[in-house]
Amino acid sequence: AKAVGYEGAGTVEFIFDAETNDYFFMEMNTRLQVEHPVSEMITGRDLVQWQLHVAKGHPLPANQEEINATVQGHAIEARIYAEDPDNGFLPAVGKLHHVRYPEVNGETRVETGIKTG
Repeated sequence: AKAVGYEGAGTVEFIFDAETNDYFFMEMNTRLQVEHPVSEMITGRDLVQWQLHVAKGHPLPANQEEINATVQGHAIEARIYAEDPDNGFLPAVGKLHHVRYPEVNGETRVETGIKTG
């Protein structure tokens, strides 16, 4: 981002080689990724609010060291897709016979557009 003069919110992705301990740049997106709630869960920071704040010309509300100091726990994201592997993994339709979600509390977030039936 700095090399091209980009100032704003975005996502930079790297891959790590555990054998050599080297990091390799993969891509940068000048937007938040759909997975941004994972980062929000462990940092307690509202990244959408930050993006709008920076878009108005304000500096980032915290630096990386400040963010690292507030990280708590771990977060994962899981997606369920209905795809047909025999048809090039195109989306498939059908009836869900059973769906059960975890209990939602202060440490659990569930976003869905599906239900049993």
